[in-house]
Amino acid sequence: MLTTEEKDIIALIEKDSNSGFRLLLQTYQKPIYYHIRQMVYNHQDADDITQNTFIKVYKNLSGFKKESKLFSWIYRIATNEALNFLKAQASKKNVSMDEVALHLSSNLESDAFFDADAAELQLQKAVASLPEKQRLVFQMKYFEEMTYEEISEILETSVGALKASFHHARKKVEEFVQSH
Repeated sequence: MLTTEEKDIIALIEKDSNSGFRLLLQTYQKPIYYHIRQMVYNHQDADDITQNTFIKVYKNLSGFKKESKLFSWIYRIATNEALNFLKAQASKKNVSMDEVALHLSSNLESDAFFDADAAELQLQKAVASLPEKQRLVFQMKYFEEMTYEEISEILETSVGALKASFHHARKKVEEFVQSH
């Protein structure tokens, strides 16, 4: 179900695609960037993936069925773009996606765009150590403060499965932080 704001954005895009798309970018670019950044840990990669996401959104907006929220649809595209990036990195290095995430998180300390204290860095490393699905759910629930219903719509997974994934992820993060 579309929100009033989403209906207004779509109506403006249909009326004036340039102005409408600018409004869509103003509304969603920053949260999408941070969502992707949580997944790939690197500013430049997140920036590139964010651009790719909005190119796909622009090209496929006419095919958006309006059965889900625009927000969820864009987040699903962004999530898939980030996962595809991680898969490509894993394939290139002949390692698992989880190993790629761990490697990328280890570069946070030298990332000029990452400004955090030791506790935040430790939390990021703990999250990076999680299996892919748990990592995604934890990031969306903990960092992005999404509801289980929103995450369910984006990841196309049941709320019950998401709650279980978040519970397991939280326990693993606690254990990681306590042991390091």
